[in-house]
Amino acid sequence: MVTTTLLSSLTAQQSAPSPAITSTLFAAKKASTLSFAQLGEKLGRDEVAVAALFYGQARASAEDVTALSQALGVSEETIRAELCDTFPNRGHLTEMPPREPLIYRLYEIVQNYGMAYKAVMNEKFGDGIMSAIAFSTKVEKEVDEQGNAWAIITLRGKWLPFSRF
Repeated sequence: MVTTTLLSSLTAQQSAPSPAITSTLFAAKKASTLSFAQLGEKLGRDEVAVAALFYGQARASAEDVTALSQALGVSEETIRAELCDTFPNRGHLTEMPPREPLIYRLYEIVQNYGMAYKAVMNEKFGDGIMSAIAFSTKVEKEVDEQGNAWAIITLRGKWLPFSRF
């Protein structure tokens, strides 16, 4: 059996709240047949970081702009105008609670385990928060002995203790 990798694309519903560059980048990505993992290799960044760039949720460096332009055939000026010369408007792409099933499940994990995460992290680190700025994440796939696919999501954030003032 031959398996085909289906690449992420953008639907009309997803593009509505996104920056204009999002549609351009997804169209170029589809034409190039590159995955986010392959683009990540070309940019020297994690695939999740590259996807965040596509949605305007992260700011691109000059090196990111050049690498994206070369990989996707989109002009540096077009990419720079929306991903480098402005500040990202983070967190506005999804209504709350989310309706997209996969995003909702991530939301549900935080709803169900958020207080437990907080309690355990406070015991391990003290009073504070995990940064989402000094932060990295990755997604991995694991297949168990029965052939079931499991998603592994790692969240790695710098611990920021609350300061007394």
